[in-house]
Amino acid sequence: MDVKILGGGCAKCNKLEKNTIEALNEIGKEYEIEHVTDFAEIAKYGVMSTPALVVDGKVVVSGKVLNSSKLKELL
Repeated sequence: MDVKILGGGCAKCNKLEKNTIEALNEIGKEYEIEHVTDFAEIAKYGVMSTPALVVDGKVVVSGKVLNSSKLKELL
């Protein structure tokens, strides 16, 4: 599973990354995670509000921080 956190490195972006890693570990998925901070790269995904979560090339969350239990449902 290829996972990207999109955002400039703010507290909300970091929280989404932490919650995502926690959720992935709890469900036992193998993953590669990357935190993308370059706004030109973020714009390529059509994201206008960060933080955002991209899983296997698809934006699944944008503009909010989900807790690990909600993330487990999405992943």
